[in-house]
Amino acid sequence: MMVTHLSWMCGILLLVATILAMPEEPADDGGWVTNPEDRVAQPGPCNIAQEDRFLTQDKFVLRYAYTEPVVIRGASDNKLFQTLTRRATLLDGFGYMTVRLSSANSYSYLKQDTTLQHYCNNQLHPQSLSTLGNETFYFFGDNSRDEWENLLEMYNKPPFTLHGHFPALSFGIAGPGSGVPFHFHGPGFAETLWGRKRWFMYPPEIKPNFHPNRTTLQWLMEDYPKLKDDLNLSECTLAPGEIIYFPDKWWHATLNIDSSVFISTFLSP
Repeated sequence: MMVTHLSWMCGILLLVATILAMPEEPADDGGWVTNPEDRVAQPGPCNIAQEDRFLTQDKFVLRYAYTEPVVIRGASDNKLFQTLTRRATLLDGFGYMTVRLSSANSYSYLKQDTTLQHYCNNQLHPQSLSTLGNETFYFFGDNSRDEWENLLEMYNKPPFTLHGHFPALSFGIAGPGSGVPFHFHGPGFAETLWGRKRWFMYPPEIKPNFHPNRTTLQWLMEDYPKLKDDLNLSECTLAPGEIIYFPDKWWHATLNIDSSVFISTFLSP
């Protein structure tokens, strides 16, 4: 298996060198095509604080690390990793691997195993408004880091730290309209690599009104119109190369606007 991955890495070096030298194409989707009619949700407003690549570690700790989310634009240095996660390149190197899918509800307690190739070819479809979260399965983390080490070691983690916390990476791929309803856990970063992802957040002391087995898409269509002016609701849509930070125990829900590839850096003591 190691030889296969090494061969895969060597085989794409010329591709990487070529693409890194090219200007970025705004319409480039990395092969993760989303047909217009399959885009069941749209980007929304952004009322979360936004920073650029000049955000310092000191400012991050003083203003954001323990108190509020922030969207960071222009700080990512992952053009190489983005190249490696183009659909054709990723399936060429990892399509044969077994991946564990999780149900897209608040607790993700149901699991399903398949190959990455089968998942991308047969299950990466638009979310149906009538399908519940516990009936929807998608690929996000919950897989052996050893199997993905050759890929994940190429990812440049966000350049910010929390004292006494250590990073763990979680990689995912999902179809348009999919996402995870409101839940919370420890602090971390999430970066969108391909496609766009919409985030909704509430502070720890305010529990949002949601059903854990209903999808974010259902919540958006049915509940969001009544809540969009709630001053406690924070939201933003991430484009490729943009990062969001979520503090400890902040409620958050996600919604993929397009077929999306993304990665999270969870921080744990």
